[in-house]
Order: sequence, then structure tokens, then C-alpha cells
Amino acid sequence: MKQDEQYDIVIYGGTAAGIIAAIQAKKMGKSVVVIEPSQRIGGLTTGGLGDTDVGMKEAIGGLALEFYRRVARKYSEDGVRWLFEPKVALEVLQELIAENNIEVIYGERLELKDGVIKQGSNIVSILMESGNVYSGRIFIDATYEGDLMGKSGVSYFIGRESNSQYGETLNGIHPGDELNELPSGIDPYVIKGVPSSGLLLRVNPDRGGNFGDGDNKLQAYNFRMCLTNNPDNRLEIEKPEGYDEGDYEILFRAIEQGQCSKFFKLNRVTPDKTDSNNNSGISTDYNGMNHRFAEADYRTREEIWNAHRIYQQGYVWTIQNHPRVPEDIRAVYKPWGLPLDEFIETGHWTPQLYVRESRRMISDYVVTEHVVKLDRPVPDSVGMGSYAMDSHHTQYYVNDEGHVSTEGGFYVKLQAPYPISYRALVPKRTECTNLIVPVCVSATHAAYGSIRMEPVFMILGQSAATAAALALDGDGIVQNVSYEQLHAVLVQEKQVLATKAD
Repeated sequence: MKQDEQYDIVIYGGTAAGIIAAIQAKKMGKSVVVIEPSQRIGGLTTGGLGDTDVGMKEAIGGLALEFYRRVARKYSEDGVRWLFEPKVALEVLQELIAENNIEVIYGERLELKDGVIKQGSNIVSILMESGNVYSGRIFIDATYEGDLMGKSGVSYFIGRESNSQYGETLNGIHPGDELNELPSGIDPYVIKGVPSSGLLLRVNPDRGGNFGDGDNKLQAYNFRMCLTNNPDNRLEIEKPEGYDEGDYEILFRAIEQGQCSKFFKLNRVTPDKTDSNNNSGISTDYNGMNHRFAEADYRTREEIWNAHRIYQQGYVWTIQNHPRVPEDIRAVYKPWGLPLDEFIETGHWTPQLYVRESRRMISDYVVTEHVVKLDRPVPDSVGMGSYAMDSHHTQYYVNDEGHVSTEGGFYVKLQAPYPISYRALVPKRTECTNLIVPVCVSATHAAYGSIRMEPVFMILGQSAATAAALALDGDGIVQNVSYEQLHAVLVQEKQVLATKAD
């Protein structure tokens, strides 16, 4: 039992960002450990998200680009491949770990109560539930949840800021049917037309505030399912234990109101495998059921995870088999099941819930939609984002017409990539001086809708580790890293920090 290992850099979270950070730390001659709370590394990159949210390809460089090049080689292709199977992504990351001799510790979770040991503004060590302690000179939180950051006395935000807070247009509660992806006319009551019968499951009586108001609601989560239509490699999806038909009443009524497609995506990553994601107002997202997730303890998170699995597995079974789903719709989805050669340890269902957004750090610098739209200059770029500002829905509610509507979705394409400031990765100096956060960065909900993509997290992971190494060569304070020095190393490492238009 490792009681107290000492490292230059301790990375909490073996997401793709965490693994890339570890590789970079090793390249720069630092001792490093990756602590992964689960039994599988790679997060969403190995967890079913095989149809990469690329954005603009010219914005991706460094080790992130190298990862996608290695994926291409696995398929005997030249260049870069953005579409891949989970098992292939896992293989690539495992090879990178072996080549760089990186220590990865599995199944170790941060003790949520007093698990972060600080002296002043410095994290000295972190305590795991197991009792193991890991000491480091610099810490990187590469988790989707932001647990290490959140327990380090660092300011953070959960939910949606009001539009007025940063002068934005996309934040907060959205107006009526702006991006309602449900057919119009869905009755919200258990017995149609009878308010006294109560509202359907997950339908709120109203939006919860005025257009642009902030709240603590999170955009919806789901699982990025890898499905196959190859009968020799397919496990049929069964009705799950705990199935509640009431959870699919919105689906049945959407069909009655004319919805006949977009029940979930069947985006091919190979000729016979998909990355299947949410595709409409009633799909694989479990709208409204994740709002407690960010601050929940591990047991509650497991309950939320399981509720999402039951819902989504039940949803697919319903689309494929339920008599209230027309035969022609069932026929489209019936050939698809779970691949027997994926997620073998977890019954072929991905263990990775798509935590689209959780805590977001509040540092001295906050990325807003003004930065994403290139309205504000960024003098200290450590990588670029380029995907649309994209939020999934946060809730169902009864709209002014008395029908079920979704709320919270937006999708705003960008004209060009935008730079992400180093200051968005480091906390306020007064709060913590040896922590870097490449995933739960300091950004508003609106801006995070673009940043929250796997290639960007990998890019920021590499830049975070570079900055950590430079801090260690200096006074150990991450806020004091010379940007000039950081810029020089990142350029050498082939990070894209600006595009030609800049």
C-alpha cells in the first residue's frame, strides 16, 4: 500500500486530457502519476465518443493531433482519423502510456471530505478513500467533474450564469421555443387535458425564471453508445430491470404528434459500428435528471449514472420493441445492438457517462462568448477551440401554449478558431498556487459549450503539463510562469496557438 508517494506532478483523472498531460510531463523530465478513479482510462475518447467533435481541423496540433494520427495508423490509413472504435482509442492510449513509462493508478477516488491537504495556498498532498496519500509539487485536475479543483478551496460555478453577468446573449434561461426540438402540441398531463392528473415525468410547470436569468441547471447527460448491426458481434438490447414506461410518454406523444425520425444518431465510425448520440428533443439525453451530479457524493453519482443507464437502455428497447412505436420506426433501429468486442469488462455498456458540464472554475480570467466570437484579444493563448457553442437541453417544461417544450439548447457555429488563455487554466493566486485545471476551465456556460470537446481537452492537457514543468523549474507558482517561455515551448511542441488569420 503506497502510503505517501512524492511526485513532481500529480494528475487526478485519467481522461484523454490527463493521459496527454502525463506524456508531456514525462517529455519534460518530470516525475508524474495519473490517478484514475475508475478502471478505464481515456474518459469519453475511449468511452464511445468515436465521432470526434473536431470543429476546425487547423486548430488541432501537438500531442492531440498525434493521437488522431496514431488512430489512423491502427486502421492502416495515412494522415489523421477522427472516426474510431472505443477499443482502438484505448489501445492507442495504452501504447502511449507504455512507451512513455507512465505510472497509472486505477480505482483510487479522492476522499471528498478533507481529501485535499493544503499549506496556505499550496496543495501538499491528496488523500484517497483507500487511505493512500499522494504528494506532489504541482497538481493537475483532469476530471470532468472537477472534484480536486472543487475541494481545493478554489472558486467555481455550476449551472448557467445570467446573460447580464458577463454581457452575453446565450447564457441563462432560453426563451420559449427558440430551440425546442419536440413536435408542437404535446400535452403535458398524465391524462391528456386533465391538469389535476399531474404533469408527465420530468416536465416542470414553467421555465423557472425569465429569459436570460441564471440558474443551477446543467445541460443533459447521456451515454455515447457504440452500437453494431453485425449479427456475429451483436448483443441485443434488453428491457432493463427498473424500466418505467412513464419515462417514455413524451416519446410516445412526440410520435403521435408526427415525429418519425431523429430518435438517436447512427453515426458510423466503421462500416458496422456507430457512435450513437442524442438527436432531438426526445432522445438518449435524460433531460433534467443530472442537476445534482456536480456536487453529489460518489454513491449519489452512481445512482444518477444507473438511472441514466436504465433510461437510455430502456429508451433503445422501447424504440425497437414497444407497440406504441410504429413498425416502420422500429425497423430502422431494430438491427442495432451492443458490440461483443467493446466494453467487455462492463457487460458491453460504456462505463463513461457523458458529463458534458459539471463544475467550472472561476479564476481571475473567465472565457466568455465574447472571446469565443473573437471580440476580445487573448495575448496568452495555450491552445484553440473551434467547435460551435453547443448546449444540450436542461429541462422539459410547460410552455405558454400549454404544451411540453425543451429549454436550454443552443448551437451557434463559429467563423474561425479562437485562442484560450492560460489564465483560464489557473485559479486565483490567493486560492491555490500549484493547481492547473485543463478540463473544468474558467469559462461561462455559453463559452464552455464550445471548449468542452475532447481534442480541446487534450490540447489544454498538454499545455497544462508544459506550464507545470516550467513552474517547477521556477518558483513552483503556476501563476508566475513566464508566458514568453511557455509560448516558446508550446510552439516547439507543435501546439496551434493562433491561426493564419490572426
